[in-house]
Amino acid sequence: MTVPVFLAEPGDLARREFVFGGPEGRHAAAVRRLRTGERLDLTDGAGAVAECVVLDAGKDSLRVEVLRRYEVVPPRPRLVVVQGLPKGDRGELAVEMMTEAGVDVIVPWSAARCVTQWKGERAAKSLARWRSTAREAGKQSRRFLLPEVTEPATTSRVAALLAEAALGVVLHEEAATPLSTLPLPAGDDGDIGDVVVVVGPEGGVTEEEIAAFREAGAVAALLGPTVLRTSTAGVAAAAVLQARTGRW
Repeated sequence: MTVPVFLAEPGDLARREFVFGGPEGRHAAAVRRLRTGERLDLTDGAGAVAECVVLDAGKDSLRVEVLRRYEVVPPRPRLVVVQGLPKGDRGELAVEMMTEAGVDVIVPWSAARCVTQWKGERAAKSLARWRSTAREAGKQSRRFLLPEVTEPATTSRVAALLAEAALGVVLHEEAATPLSTLPLPAGDDGDIGDVVVVVGPEGGVTEEEIAAFREAGAVAALLGPTVLRTSTAGVAAAAVLQARTGRW
């Protein structure tokens, strides 16, 4: 059975034995029903990992012993996906799949043709759902470096991210160049800088947005012969780039 992963406070990870409580500890004890002698991995979500064993199981907490500690090195290049806001709960689906696929940063984008717009209280609640989805998907997929889900970005902010990237890509069904054939830049030490991929909403990317992104240095690329939904295009692009960059 796969060893389950839970989030813990950094201070607890440094201790030899401690009571793992709070919401995560309660989930481990009451929902997962871990028992004495069973293994679990704890992480702070920022790369610190503690391999633990249950010494004693309580009603809503566990007493655990740390067997080994280590740090996960962030993979390079960093993969950033700018996600046009999808309709309904498809945003959470996109976040879940991209987290499982190893995307490092997810940027919600209020594109011109987004049917959904995050405003006021709705924006805060929607962002909280995306972040919660990333946390849960990260634990399920045994990620010890959880993805960052940023504040919603405007088109000008997305253009700035593309200008700063080593490679900026806008997925577009009318592009001539396949994503799988784009040349990957490399730094002086052979390390590739950030790769930023823009996924448009259901209505697509406008000509004005494409022009702004091209001016920022981005290139348009074709993902494949079929048109994917906005909620699945990001994970498909991530898979291509993970293989191209050697992260997979």
